[in-house]
Amino acid sequence: MNVLVWYKRDLRVQDHPALSKAAALGPVLPIYIVEPDYWRLPDTAARHFAFLAEALADLRDQTARIGAPLVVRSGDAVEVLERMCRQHGIRHILSHEETGNGWTYARDRRVAAWARANGIVWEELPQSGVVRRLARRNGWQSQRDAFMAAPQLDTPTLRALPGVEPGAIPQARALRLSDDPCPHRQRGGRGQGLDLLHSFLNTRGEPYRSAMSSPLSAERACSRLSPHIALGSLSLREVVQATTARQDEPAAGRWGGALASFQSRLAWRDHFLQKLEDQPDIETRCLQAAAERLRPRESDAARLAAWEKGETGLPFLDACLRYLAATGWLNFRARAMVMACASYHLWLDWRATGAILARRFTDYEPGIHWPQVQMQSGTTGMNTPRIYNPVKQGWDQDPTGAFTRRWLPELAPVPDAFLQNPWRWSGAGSVLGRRYPEPVVDVATAQRAARDAVWSLRRKPAARAQVVEIIERHASRSPRRMVQPSYGQLSLDL
Repeated sequence: MNVLVWYKRDLRVQDHPALSKAAALGPVLPIYIVEPDYWRLPDTAARHFAFLAEALADLRDQTARIGAPLVVRSGDAVEVLERMCRQHGIRHILSHEETGNGWTYARDRRVAAWARANGIVWEELPQSGVVRRLARRNGWQSQRDAFMAAPQLDTPTLRALPGVEPGAIPQARALRLSDDPCPHRQRGGRGQGLDLLHSFLNTRGEPYRSAMSSPLSAERACSRLSPHIALGSLSLREVVQATTARQDEPAAGRWGGALASFQSRLAWRDHFLQKLEDQPDIETRCLQAAAERLRPRESDAARLAAWEKGETGLPFLDACLRYLAATGWLNFRARAMVMACASYHLWLDWRATGAILARRFTDYEPGIHWPQVQMQSGTTGMNTPRIYNPVKQGWDQDPTGAFTRRWLPELAPVPDAFLQNPWRWSGAGSVLGRRYPEPVVDVATAQRAARDAVWSLRRKPAARAQVVEIIERHASRSPRRMVQPSYGQLSLDL
């Protein structure tokens, strides 16, 4: 029996349940479908595609080594699958369950309807701790831990279908993606991910706990595995088990805190993916219904543009946003701050700013991104609002000013003592409004107004009544080793 394996966010051959099962059934056609309509969405960007293309090239090498080069086709998924199944006599499709954005959810429903109507068996297998059609969160953590503890699957040997042209991996311009310069973007491919995993667990990761907060140290101390996990170049199970093996080594004693924190964040990843799996409209609607009236849906265009460009006049915030544009990554506290400042100080709707961040993050993972965007915007109802002061964060996380000055060279004339609040410097007129913008808001005033608005909403009976339901549906039941994350776990920042 010929079997088609449909690759999505699982770009590897190791520990791959769908591929392993397919190999046992008969000749295998492994395929990845580049879907032009997907790449027109507001949460996609050329940097995502560049990383994907590198991962696909690497995957093609992997599949070729085990017997069947990866086939790449462009077009609508239903149309491509229908054509491939008809041409090659395929009646059985295997893939992994995907917790993606609303578009991929709707696409999968169309594929399922087509398969049923045409007598095609489409079998979806789990590749993580996310549980589809989960009735209640009680007991979920034990299910997730059991999956992560199960033995990894060996790489199978494939029998290829004869006469299938592999096809070219398209370029970004063929999809009409907008220019998206990201000169310091991470590179895609399993080899890159394995190198990062090894160096993190053996050399870079020891100061993980203490170094992850500052952009000065986090770039090296964090694992940087998040984009590789998001696209499945590495399985989460192999990362969990590699970390466990490192924890069990006698020489790992001084690493104990770092490795425990890392494991906690790996567990939180599945926790947040489960939220989107259970409630797909988290991407588009406030988790707490009353929060829909908190901010205007039409964001202030000038403030939104200033925030996106890193031209708010708040130096550390702007430095983080410019760094993100150039690298595709931010450490956890900076992720928290850029979203909190957009939501509270600039009073922008989370859907507008969330889409911008989605396009910026190379490690964009919808199931982590949208629940965390809402959490940092005060619209979940169950998380305590945390309003980061960007001036204080600048002093705390960039005490020498090295990071801020690197990304905001226009502030070179400003003395160190006024770098994070240059409007207080006596010479501010020579810089502000000339080389660098005046602040778009007064930090203290905006922070106070946001706090009053959020807590006023939360005190209303209707809002308080819904919180119980939200907690029952989405709150973690296992606080024993999963330290509550901030927005940094938006894409793990790992």
